[in-house]
Amino acid sequence: MASPLQIRPFEPPDWPGVWRLLEPVFRAGETFPHNPAITEVEARALWVEQSQSVMVAIGATGAVVGTYYLRPNSLALGAHVANAGYVVAEQCRGEGLGSRLCQHSLQAARRLGYRAMQFNLVVSTNTAGIRCWERNGFRTVGTVPGAFRHRQLGYVDALVMIQGLVEGPSA
Repeated sequence: MASPLQIRPFEPPDWPGVWRLLEPVFRAGETFPHNPAITEVEARALWVEQSQSVMVAIGATGAVVGTYYLRPNSLALGAHVANAGYVVAEQCRGEGLGSRLCQHSLQAARRLGYRAMQFNLVVSTNTAGIRCWERNGFRTVGTVPGAFRHRQLGYVDALVMIQGLVEGPSA
């Protein structure tokens, strides 16, 4: 990825660019559990309104080339563990943008006081995503057999991955 990449907070005018990234990924039914027929309004509510923080990666041309959300993984007594979701433009995959977004989100989560980040449903067939998360310090703590209904492959396993964000025992 060229150095003019900027990762910054989402602004409402960014939505069309974010939707252009999200729509094909949601429709594919291969990595996110959302209904592949999700509407744009539903997707915006899910990605933007239900998140504590949403960031966008802006490429050299000014286009949105990546995005992530950050939110508590659970309610109240479990809200000290963050959750995040990431999407990278197809033409930018394999260039390290996913890692940059992941690293950015880990820093943001630390600043917000989270003690760990957990991914609840990493689809086992998403090998590029798994490699990226492992390179960025995540470890698999469990496998949920058949937890994801892949649009092409049927029921596949999902991984639960976590990374501590504070020093010392137990996140």
